[in-house]
Amino acid sequence: MTPDSVDFHFDPMCPFAYQTSLWMREVRRITGVRIEWRFFSLEEVNRVEGKKHPWQRPWSYGWSLMRIGALLRRNDMHALDRWYAETGRELHELGGKPHDPEVARQLLRRLGFPATVLDEAIADPTTHDDVRTDHQRVLDTGGFGVPTLFFPDGSPLFGPVLIDPPTGQRAIRLWELVTGMLEFPHVYELQRPKAPADAARIGEVLKPYVRGRDWGSINRGEVIDMSALEDSAH
Repeated sequence: MTPDSVDFHFDPMCPFAYQTSLWMREVRRITGVRIEWRFFSLEEVNRVEGKKHPWQRPWSYGWSLMRIGALLRRNDMHALDRWYAETGRELHELGGKPHDPEVARQLLRRLGFPATVLDEAIADPTTHDDVRTDHQRVLDTGGFGVPTLFFPDGSPLFGPVLIDPPTGQRAIRLWELVTGMLEFPHVYELQRPKAPADAARIGEVLKPYVRGRDWGSINRGEVIDMSALEDSAH
């Protein structure tokens, strides 16, 4: 049976998780499936040995943003839903810098939240715990990145990784294909090779993200080598 809910683990800095979230929102619009937004830190999973953990820094791009999301989620999942949509749009469509604290405050005000939510989240050490718990859940199942989906029976799936979120009945067709994987728990991997034309197309779609980010990419098991897309994205 098609699941009526899904836990969607994301890092707000990840362009692929954002594209998948657009598709998932379309599925929700049509079917009414419930989305529970959860966190995962690419900063932590890709941390270089000897460097600080993101929770050891006063401000850490994706991790600190997720602490804001965690505080919003405590009161209302819908608040987190709206915040992720606006934060993702700022970086992945507009090429802005939501990971800058001042921009993050502006986005909170734009959504009707007090800008002080940011300061409250950073002052509350338990928001670290919220993000870390979600992050560890993915690791405990052998996961390594986002988007990672968890279904009501506890089954996790990584992906789908896409750059052109389908709409309408095509969105539902992809949902049927993805959830159909739940029937085959020992099918572990199905991947489409990427030709140079694919890399060029991905680079074009990711232009806003490359423009807005203030970090380099370290990839462990990631689907795309971001450094290979820099030239295509400029």
